[in-house]
Amino acid sequence: MDRVRLGSAAIAAVTYDEGRGTLVVEFRDGGRYRYFKVPEIVYQKLLKTESAGAFWNEIKEQFEYQRLG
Repeated sequence: MDRVRLGSAAIAAVTYDEGRGTLVVEFRDGGRYRYFKVPEIVYQKLLKTESAGAFWNEIKEQFEYQRLG
């Protein structure tokens, strides 16, 4: 699991656990959330999209999540 910093205005960094299918999203406002059952293809698209924040806002409701710290 590598923490990947993004150049997004909304998302500071993400960490994906391929084995568990979990994605931790760290927002620039300080919020941190763990999303469950995230397919790797979604993670790859998030890394490559022009606007990570807009992309994530469109699909995040598909996944269960928990707020961290």
